[in-house]
Amino acid sequence: MYAHLDGIVAEKSIDTLVIDCGGVGYLLTVSSETLANAPAIGERMKVYTYLSVREDAMELFGFISREEKRMFERLKGVSGVGAKTALQILSALGAQGLSIALAAGDAASISRAPGVGKKTAQRLILELRDKVTEEDLTGGPAPRASARGKSGAGSIEAEAIEALMALGYASNEAAELVSRVSGEATSSGELVRLALKEMGR
Repeated sequence: MYAHLDGIVAEKSIDTLVIDCGGVGYLLTVSSETLANAPAIGERMKVYTYLSVREDAMELFGFISREEKRMFERLKGVSGVGAKTALQILSALGAQGLSIALAAGDAASISRAPGVGKKTAQRLILELRDKVTEEDLTGGPAPRASARGKSGAGSIEAEAIEALMALGYASNEAAELVSRVSGEATSSGELVRLALKEMGR
């Protein structure tokens, strides 16, 4: 029903934002990532939205990016994961960090989110691992194949290192992991997967 809202930040709280669009204030439940990236009160903000409709309530959720909203919708599609739990997972890991954890099969990282046990984390990995894209892993659109080459190789390595750092690896550790598998992949997403497999050996 609502794809996005573009208006003025009117209020902020621990987990909500109020966006004023033409004199109407929309109350949005948001993740910590969205809240952290929200501008100051009185400034303009574009928020991607998802309307949750239940028998007893309607709730509007807001996201800083299309990627975060897409991951929220994927999480909600998993049996036993509701809107609140999906938002808690995103708050704990961020969309990119969650994508990396799913791709790596890292149930321990996912289960650190409030209300998420080991069994739920494993179910998320089982159902969502194959849906993780290169764009999810790198936090941006995949580079065009025609743009790759010697300079593209360096670029995908940098993106892979950045993605590993987002998961909590130190920069030198991430660089070492990527260097071990450099040349074995043609995209940053593949490099991340290979680096994580190398780490698990």
